[in-house]
Amino acid sequence: MSDGNVRRMTSPRTIQNFIDGKFADPADGRRADLIDPSTGEVFGSAPVSSAEDVDRAYAAAASAFETWRDTTPSARQQALLKFADALEARADDLVAAESQNTGKPIELTASEEIPPMIDQVRFFAGAARLLEGRSAGEYMAGFTSYVRREPVGVVGQVAPWNYPMMMAIWKLAPAIAAGNTVVLKPSDTTPVSTVLLAEIAAEFLPPGVLNVICGDRDTGRALVAHKTPAMVSITGSTRAGMEVAASGATDLKRVHLELGGKAPVIVFDDADLADAAENIAIAGYFNAGQDCTAATRVLVAPRVASDFADALAEQARGTRTGPPSDADVLYGPLNNANQLNRVGGMLGRLPDHARVLAGGSREGERGYFWQPTVVAGLEQGDEASQQEIFGPVITVQQFSDEDEAVRWANGVEYGLASSVWTKDHGRAMRISRRLDFGCVWVNCHIPLVAEMPHGGFKHSGYGKDLSMYGLEDYTRIKHVMHNIDS
Repeated sequence: MSDGNVRRMTSPRTIQNFIDGKFADPADGRRADLIDPSTGEVFGSAPVSSAEDVDRAYAAAASAFETWRDTTPSARQQALLKFADALEARADDLVAAESQNTGKPIELTASEEIPPMIDQVRFFAGAARLLEGRSAGEYMAGFTSYVRREPVGVVGQVAPWNYPMMMAIWKLAPAIAAGNTVVLKPSDTTPVSTVLLAEIAAEFLPPGVLNVICGDRDTGRALVAHKTPAMVSITGSTRAGMEVAASGATDLKRVHLELGGKAPVIVFDDADLADAAENIAIAGYFNAGQDCTAATRVLVAPRVASDFADALAEQARGTRTGPPSDADVLYGPLNNANQLNRVGGMLGRLPDHARVLAGGSREGERGYFWQPTVVAGLEQGDEASQQEIFGPVITVQQFSDEDEAVRWANGVEYGLASSVWTKDHGRAMRISRRLDFGCVWVNCHIPLVAEMPHGGFKHSGYGKDLSMYGLEDYTRIKHVMHNIDS
């Protein structure tokens, strides 16, 4: 594991696609610059893959599926366990790649992302051997029925830029564990660590089982619309998810969508307010708030609303952002110039009744850093209360009672994650039942474990990542019936 002394790459990086177990340049030679968000400077380039590259990758995946689907669960387990061990051995290389490409703090990436990734691969390695189905039996006299749970086939996947390395693992590990083959496209701004993952995996997986193609939105559209995949999976914005769902519907592909979020954080007046303020700030600012589950929409009880907003502002003033090498920062820059402009635009359009209690501006002139920000006085219909900011901005609303808290919490288009902060066990149980979100945390926010599902409702998409539910999403169910009297 990393000792915190990971060196950032200084020479220009020329990223290639990884197809059929080999590096490959784009067929038409098109490339795009890669920008280090902590400096705003070019550090390398990556392919802008065309339809021809997509064809090649899917051809490799389809060929590999003919044999990979027939491997035993134990063989797939062994391959993934070896892959996990290799990830552990190459942790410093992975952190260096991820940090340069995203601007994330080196020490936090090593401590907060590498261990869960390795654990998740090991979980799915074991889960490959535990698929369940109904017991074989004679449900009709003279006939024996049983259920086969089979791999779906070739799977096309699109990963986001906020956690490029970890989200690639969330996608490829269950799909491959279930016996599928994969063509994975990382975000155009963050392909570096994903290609490295494929290179590491190639030592343990047959050629064509895992293919990575880099590119832009048009590349992603070609990947989703292609006739080969039986299933497509995307983690991204709601807009992108709707486009993928519409494209998949044209030939009835299975679609797995993990989309945006606007997580409510409901704080009652009996909560441990000091602990809540500290932990909500961490969960709101981690990764620069670029997390669909980030604790950035706080709903607080009236008796403590003003004091709690002030406590959050104090937490913001004590939180630092800065370059990846700074061990004392909680988060690095926003991912790209467009995201910097989006966050700035949202703050610039705040209504007159909103009050910026801390931050509110860009940090410095180099790179895409944004100050830890707290905005109070917002109303339920305000843009900042309804739309995902995806930056280090915590908003605060004051509710009047429990019913209004739930109504406001549910009163957005998203349904991914939420949290409740109270010492009242009965209240926590009531609120958890009423909240229309795929995850409810109580007196905490953002912990995830490989054994439990992650996925949302409404405009946050459908399908589950992590857990046995995530593995089952990459399988299909077949009923087989034998006439035993023939």
